[in-house]
Amino acid sequence: MTRLSLAFMWLLHWLPLPVLAALGRLFGRLLYVFGRERRHVALTNLGLCFPQMTAAGKCRLAASNQSGCATCDPSAHADALSALVIRHFEAFGRSFLERGLLWWASAARIRHIVRIEGREHLEAVRERPVILFVPHFVGLDMGWTRLMLELDMVSIYANQKNLLFNSALYKGRTRFGKSVLLSRQEGTRPAIRAMKAGMPFYYLPDMDYGERDTIFVPFFGVPAATITGLSRLARMTGAAVLPVITRMDGDGYVVSIGEAWQNYPGKGENDIETDTRRMNAFIEKEALKTPEQYFWLHKRFKTRPPGEKRVY
Repeated sequence: MTRLSLAFMWLLHWLPLPVLAALGRLFGRLLYVFGRERRHVALTNLGLCFPQMTAAGKCRLAASNQSGCATCDPSAHADALSALVIRHFEAFGRSFLERGLLWWASAARIRHIVRIEGREHLEAVRERPVILFVPHFVGLDMGWTRLMLELDMVSIYANQKNLLFNSALYKGRTRFGKSVLLSRQEGTRPAIRAMKAGMPFYYLPDMDYGERDTIFVPFFGVPAATITGLSRLARMTGAAVLPVITRMDGDGYVVSIGEAWQNYPGKGENDIETDTRRMNAFIEKEALKTPEQYFWLHKRFKTRPPGEKRVY
């Protein structure tokens, strides 16, 4: 089945991007219909993150034209929330099928599909170690591959249970340049060595990785187990931290590289919590710009503070 799926993705990558995008959205809708567990996760996440919003506010968030809705009764509230989740599944389905472009399309085609904004911010700090802080938007793989065409980087990934898919994923993510992709089991030390050798670290610290090396800080007002690695790595290496967000933009993508964060990290040990709160607050701000593109399918609140009930 995996071989057939990979062969199908290979065939699809030859299609014009608007056609592939439409198929991806359709695929996402099918995942929404049949993916009961992940649908529940997305609905739960959004319900936790936006409890204070009125029905009208949630309708404004969910409506594709951001114009709100005429009625604000409970059924409209539920419909609006479901509409946002459907749009998220469509974006996720698109990003999944379009991985075939990353794995097999030419460098020229990838450059045409994905544009980079803010390259000057990266150039301004290249004399220092660099951490590219990459929140989990559905386009992050596009961002990695597009940047890999311009510079060598280092990143960490989670091994997939399916060995054949894991092999395809690894080959696809390392096909250009001399970038280094480490498994999570290897830890951060090889990444630190690569950073000190001049490779920016494409770092994704905004998921629930369990209790180890985490503190509970708010994410949309909900206590979330959050690793403190961004602050600690910046302290350890003296690295500049630049946020990188990759978003779908029409039928293409845009990689936005932000300016290096000022006064980050803090100097004191107690500032680690402040730094981590700042990280989550930044993600909140960016997620609100394109809420359907943040990765709501992840069980972000799986790890709970002592005494709190499970939410999924």
